[in-house]
Amino acid sequence: MSDYEALKGKVLNPGDLVAYQDGSVVSRMLAFSSSGTVTIFAFSAGEGLSEHTAPFDAILYVLEGEVRVVIDGVSHQLKCGELIIMPADIPHAVYACTDFKMMLIMIHA
Repeated sequence: MSDYEALKGKVLNPGDLVAYQDGSVVSRMLAFSSSGTVTIFAFSAGEGLSEHTAPFDAILYVLEGEVRVVIDGVSHQLKCGELIIMPADIPHAVYACTDFKMMLIMIHA
């Protein structure tokens, strides 16, 4: 049975599904289909994802900590409980201000 299959039908706290590792970004995919993906990430403070683009809109939901998200050169500070939609084909980057966990939902449209 796959890890994903073992999670189905259970009540989950998304932040508990990944652990921080010093100097690293850790991820765990919860769902993957032709319609989209749901992935949980844990970023050690100071880590990030350099500027890039994606072919689909992506929703970044902060589970723990604080993050700076830069979209098309505009910086946004987010904290636990907040989200931002990163538009398809627009450059964006993610920088962990503190240890930080997020859920990333990408809709393939």
